[in-house]
Amino acid sequence: MSKTKTTRYDVAENLRTPKEMAAYLEASFEEANGDAAFIAKALGDIARAKGMAQVARDAGLSRESLYKALSGERSPGFDTILKVMDALGLKLHAEATHG
Repeated sequence: MSKTKTTRYDVAENLRTPKEMAAYLEASFEEANGDAAFIAKALGDIARAKGMAQVARDAGLSRESLYKALSGERSPGFDTILKVMDALGLKLHAEATHG
């Protein structure tokens, strides 16, 4: 019997269009349950898909600080989130949860 060879899945390799990136972030918002680091990691995945160096330049941040902020190990400041969202060409929107 032959062994099955597996490779690690990297979502960043499969986020090709702005629509796919937005859908991934929207799904991450739904799954996060208030975990800001989870959202930061999702933004990091999208930034890697677009090119971390370019996103860092567009956000006015160093590449190293961007990697740290979006590692999922900590919760970045909201100003950083807004800069990254803008650099990624994404925007936040609000929706009422109760009438």
